[in-house]
Amino acid sequence: MGAARWFALGSFLALGALLEGRLVGEGDAGFGECDQFFYVETPPAGLETEGHVKICQRSEGTERFATLYSIRDHIPVYSAFRAPRSAPAGLEQRWVVEPQIDDPHSHLEEVMNEADAVAAVNSLGSKQALNADYLDSDYQRGQLYPFSLSSDSHMTTFTLTNAAPMTPTFQKRWYMNLNSLMNQALSPQCGSGDDLYIITGAVPSDIKVKDKVTVPEFVWLAACCAVPGGGWAMGFVKRTRDSDVIEDVMVKELEKLLPSNPQLFQNNCGETEQDTEKMKKILEVVNQVQDEERMAQSKENTSPLSSTRSEKSALPPPDTVEERSSFLGKLIGFMATPFIKLFQLICYLVVGILKSIVYFLWYVITQVINAVESGLYRLGAVTVSYFLIIGEELASIPWKVLKVVVKIIRAILRILCCLMKAICRILGIPVRVLVDVATFPVYTLGAIPIVCKDIAVGLGGTVSLLFDTAFGTMGGLFQVIFSVCKRIGYKVTFDNSGEL
Repeated sequence: MGAARWFALGSFLALGALLEGRLVGEGDAGFGECDQFFYVETPPAGLETEGHVKICQRSEGTERFATLYSIRDHIPVYSAFRAPRSAPAGLEQRWVVEPQIDDPHSHLEEVMNEADAVAAVNSLGSKQALNADYLDSDYQRGQLYPFSLSSDSHMTTFTLTNAAPMTPTFQKRWYMNLNSLMNQALSPQCGSGDDLYIITGAVPSDIKVKDKVTVPEFVWLAACCAVPGGGWAMGFVKRTRDSDVIEDVMVKELEKLLPSNPQLFQNNCGETEQDTEKMKKILEVVNQVQDEERMAQSKENTSPLSSTRSEKSALPPPDTVEERSSFLGKLIGFMATPFIKLFQLICYLVVGILKSIVYFLWYVITQVINAVESGLYRLGAVTVSYFLIIGEELASIPWKVLKVVVKIIRAILRILCCLMKAICRILGIPVRVLVDVATFPVYTLGAIPIVCKDIAVGLGGTVSLLFDTAFGTMGGLFQVIFSVCKRIGYKVTFDNSGEL
């Protein structure tokens, strides 16, 4: 059994290059490619402060979960992950460290064993917890994102940036609570579970392990189900006192318990569209989990040697495996250590060479593709420009020909007009003179009868006027004389009749 353990350890160390923990730069928004573990890809607002680093935990080139780590308290502020998956069985539990936390300029991007990091990383342990910090203490390394909820076969959750100090009893109950809540309450009430977002965190207390690693005052869990039309949001708190059971709270109440009163989920995980019926079912299961925990506590108080009923669902503390080591296993392990180290070195060199070759080939292929793309782009641009110029010239030929024809016709018409004007000017003066001279006698002879006629008419008119005047005058005189005579005759007649 001991040989199998040491062989598994060697295999884990050889595959260490597959585990990565990329530190997200301070200037980068969110957690980079690990934003997928947050509701609407938005990390909690208000928890990130100075002295915190953002880690995108990866393995086999795939993002596994996100961690906000406090380099002041040497514990995680929170870890965020998606719907839990069943963990593979039969794997050794080995804790690793993040080299770039203590040495930001380190070229080591993969997580690694603490023993190997001592010589390769400057100031190892100045900003993160180490395995040595937990030795000879009453605390164990408790995972915020437990291995029992992860489907990662390379144990990404066993990085010390995902662990906080917990007593063995509290750790066992914390894992039991998480497994029970996930399997019985949260996942079943969120469809297939693909839309379930989980954040687990720790709030530091004033107690420190070896005056370095801060013990949490309480740990918490926030869940957001983003199923359209049937979502919900719930919060849970567990105090580090062994007598306390896990408490269910609303997300807004949980935010008030945390430092800086943060916002864990944007819009409180779609608060206006949450399904209250599903939340009631979750609370019913939570009550059952609380009752089971109280029963387990009472059994432990009455029978300290009895085992808990939920031992299968809880993740065994990592330290218990090492305590069972036999003397034969240690001896075989001591003898196998040089071979394991050699095997690890060979694997590391092979992986490094393969990575270098892959990077070089990728660089060459990228440059070739870029050159081909640039050449094709330039060729296409020149070809298009050439055809555009030719097309423009061909399209302008009819218009230019028409303009030339119009100009020719206008020139011909101008020439004809100028010729006609010249001819008219040359012939205009002599013809007019000749016409006037030729027509003068005709006009003169033709005017004589008319003039004579006019003279005769004038003379006739004059004579007629004279006759009219004479006859008029004479007629007037006769009229006057007649009138006078008539008056005189009437008077004589009247006088004669009176005398009679």
